[in-house]
Amino acid sequence: MSEFTASEIWILGIVVALLVASAFFASSESAITGASRPRMHALERNGNRRAGLVNRIKDAKDQFIAAIMIGNNIVNILGSALATSLFITWFGSEAGVAYATAVMTVLVVLFGEVLPKTLALNNADRAALALAPFVRAVMVALHPVATALRLVTAACVRALGLRVPPSGEANEAAAEELRGAIELHGATHRDATVRKERQMLRSVLDLADVAVSDIMVHRRQVVAIDADQKPEAILEQALSSPHTRVPLWRGTQDNIVGVLHAKALLAALRANGGDPSAIDIAQVAARPWFIPDSTTLLDQLEAFRRRREHFAVVIDEYGALMGVVTLEDIIEEIVGEIDEKHEFRMPGVRPQSDGSFVVDGSVTIRDLNRQFDWRLPDENAATIAGLVLHESRRIPEVGQVYTFHGLRFEILRRKRNQVATLRISAIGDAAAQKRDAETAEKRAAADTAA
Repeated sequence: MSEFTASEIWILGIVVALLVASAFFASSESAITGASRPRMHALERNGNRRAGLVNRIKDAKDQFIAAIMIGNNIVNILGSALATSLFITWFGSEAGVAYATAVMTVLVVLFGEVLPKTLALNNADRAALALAPFVRAVMVALHPVATALRLVTAACVRALGLRVPPSGEANEAAAEELRGAIELHGATHRDATVRKERQMLRSVLDLADVAVSDIMVHRRQVVAIDADQKPEAILEQALSSPHTRVPLWRGTQDNIVGVLHAKALLAALRANGGDPSAIDIAQVAARPWFIPDSTTLLDQLEAFRRRREHFAVVIDEYGALMGVVTLEDIIEEIVGEIDEKHEFRMPGVRPQSDGSFVVDGSVTIRDLNRQFDWRLPDENAATIAGLVLHESRRIPEVGQVYTFHGLRFEILRRKRNQVATLRISAIGDAAAQKRDAETAEKRAAADTAA
């Protein structure tokens, strides 16, 4: 093979330029798709124009992918064709085609795909910001071809009977992706602060899926006052209550007629010279705000903010009292117990020295999952007692033990047909196994005596 001619040098230069273009298309695809959308959004809000350009390219994903694929294939095919013509000139038709195929495969794969994509993925955000203006120019230049290609692709998809997911499913997938990112956040760390952050983020995402009936104070635990009593008695009960807002009922406790605020009551007492008998309770009490039990926490939080209220009475579809919910209840769903003063404080849950927990049946599944990072399902029951009833398909007896969802549940106390107290421990716990053995021995001894 003699020295290169001028035309061959030109062709070699064009092939090298096409390899550079191939590297550009490959790195652009990896950088734009791999760039962090939250970071780009934050940079755009801070005035970074290139970050805004990256976001707009991401929004036009179909056009972006089509333009990149078209451009990449054009440069790769053209580069291979030019290289093949050179190798045929140098080595003949048969050997030239073989040499061109081998050399261009190595060059395209290594320098046109793997290397640029690896570099772009390792520096996705910076690469995306640097390449965004050039990618936008390519998208504009190839827009007519890309549009035609998308139309043909859509027609082929319809002809094959395939289904394109609607935007709602795409939004759902994005939410699941966000949940996955939250679970990955600090997943390898046991730090309590990181675990608390994950709990809070999960709770925020769940606000739109959880009803107020799942977190409300049930009617059996609601502290309410009979409005027909004398003002002195009402004043004494209201001031002795641990709550600043107390519902008033008349006739039956289902008939809520008002909500008494301790601050308003004290103001009325002062206005009447400290004489409680002169207070008109009906005038002091606020009108009750009734909401359906199916209201989601997100809607109720927005309603609390809009109405500037902190207290609502929850009713079912028949208008019967279900319980009450406060703004603090919803906030605690996100941040946990606000009045926490000890290392471990969870109402209705008492940790034992053997590692188990004695739990009241009224404790909600959501509170247990959030506190202990458990994965107990809450679709069919709101409380831990309800979950045991659902799983056992019967009303359990005291002393019975169930194992499900990776935990052991021992019934300790029952009040009528309600599970009042139970012990929860991990399956395989040594102390739990010892208790099971002792229980089995006692039953065997009782059977022998009988």
